Formats: sequence, structure tokens, C-alpha cells
Amino acid sequence: MMKSLLPATMIALFTLPLAPAQAAPATRSPVEAAFGNTIVSTYPSGRSTKLWLNRNGTYEGQRTNGKRTAGKWTLKGGKVCLRQTRPTGIPLTFCSTVPNGRVGATWTSKSPKGEPLRNRLVAGRG
Repeated sequence: MMKSLLPATMIALFTLPLAPAQAAPATRSPVEAAFGNTIVSTYPSGRSTKLWLNRNGTYEGQRTNGKRTAGKWTLKGGKVCLRQTRPTGIPLTFCSTVPNGRVGATWTSKSPKGEPLRNRLVAGRG
């Protein structure tokens, strides 16, 4: 089942914050607030995943078990899309709308299995 292959670090991206709500230059990326910072997604059990987006279109993640993942992200039609390349490539791209936010922003989403998640954008790459 493909959902079981989706790393937990990709979950946060389904509701990743955008840059602050004030007007931004047209060349500014809609995921600007995430660069250099950490997206932390916490499950009801208290276990967390981490996701880091890089300006060059790559991402890195850490699953709840501590294992690392990596891949590429793109913007398509106002959505952010992830495609995992490491440790195992997944032949699917996962896209999500991106809400407004900045460091300190919190939001909720669901895991691929339907579990509720609490997400927050934390300053730095921790």
C-alpha cells in the first residue's frame, strides 16, 4: 500500500506555512519562511518528525524513528509537491496547498493514515 511508504516527514508539507502574510516581492518563494527553519509534526503519541526545505529544491527529513529521508520539492499550481529519493525512491509525488505563516506558526493536519498532527515552524535547523 503506497500510504505506508509515505515517510512521516512528508506529512507536514501538506500544510506547510508560507512566508508572512504581508505583501512579498513577486520573486519571493511562497515557502520562504521554511528555509533555514524546521517544520515539526507531532503525533498524538508525542512522537515527532522533522522536515527541512532547501532553497535549491531539495528537502531532508527525519522520521519518528530517527531515520533520515531526502528528496526534491517543487511548486505546482500554488501547491508544494514532494518526491522522496532517499533512502528509497517513491514513484509518487505528494502535493499540498500551503497556508500563510511564519516562524512560530502552528497548524493541524492529518497523517496519511488519518492521524491528527500538530505542526509548527521552529526557528533554525534543529
